[in-house]
Amino acid sequence: MSASPSRIRVLFLCTGNSCRSQMAEGWARALRADSIDACSAGTDPHGLNPLAVRVMQEAGVDISGHVSQAVDAFDLSTIDVVATVCDAAHEQCPVIPGLKGIRQVHRSFDDPPRLARDAASEEEALGHYRRVRDEIRAWVETMPGSLGVSDK
Repeated sequence: MSASPSRIRVLFLCTGNSCRSQMAEGWARALRADSIDACSAGTDPHGLNPLAVRVMQEAGVDISGHVSQAVDAFDLSTIDVVATVCDAAHEQCPVIPGLKGIRQVHRSFDDPPRLARDAASEEEALGHYRRVRDEIRAWVETMPGSLGVSDK
């Protein structure tokens, strides 16, 4: 059951909890705070990505205070929906203890750090982050309906 009776508690999950899930949490807090209580985690967290922070700041959303954390840091009984944003996390979901019975939604987004590895310049690298940021925003704007649940 949700921690807040008026909002859906959504855990955005990816592998590193450094970029995509952090962006999704940031967008949900900025755009859907009235209907979504957002948090994020990773199956193997490894710190907040500074370029993700930068491109979100460009869009007016400050995620600099977010912390990269593991999924087991959460009391999953308070989560209504787990939204995976990368294929690796989605594949691991069936084996994560505590997820049984929690609605799971998957939407895969490209991994900006992987795409940016071969970038010729920082500006080219940032282009990958900006594109994924904007794709995540468009998805979050469709919530909570796209999560298969309605407003509480």
